[in-house]
Amino acid sequence: MMVDAAVGADERVLCREDEIAEGAARGFPAAPGGFTGLFAVRKAGQVMVYVNSCPHIGLPLEPLPHRFLDTRKTHIICSVHGARFRIEDGVCITGPCVGQELEAVPSRVVDGLLVVPADAGV
Repeated sequence: MMVDAAVGADERVLCREDEIAEGAARGFPAAPGGFTGLFAVRKAGQVMVYVNSCPHIGLPLEPLPHRFLDTRKTHIICSVHGARFRIEDGVCITGPCVGQELEAVPSRVVDGLLVVPADAGV
């Protein structure tokens, strides 16, 4: 994640960066005209953003809003079939999509806001 000074016309703000607590995740709706939302997760002070879609069958990962992590908050989990993904790089380590990855979304912080490309998830 980069830190910069201005939100570009080709970007969108997800939330304030500090709204994502350490060891927590938060989901976001699809961009206007899009079908697939995003989610952000914080681990070791870093915020990673991913497309909210399991690489196995393309369904959203969470069973309830903002429930992307296992109970120990050590892995991202797909609620459909239990696949587990590493938080830091989105690689699936157990389940039917082992070795596949969640789609990472580039992000940066602008004046405390978490910003991604406007077309992320479209």
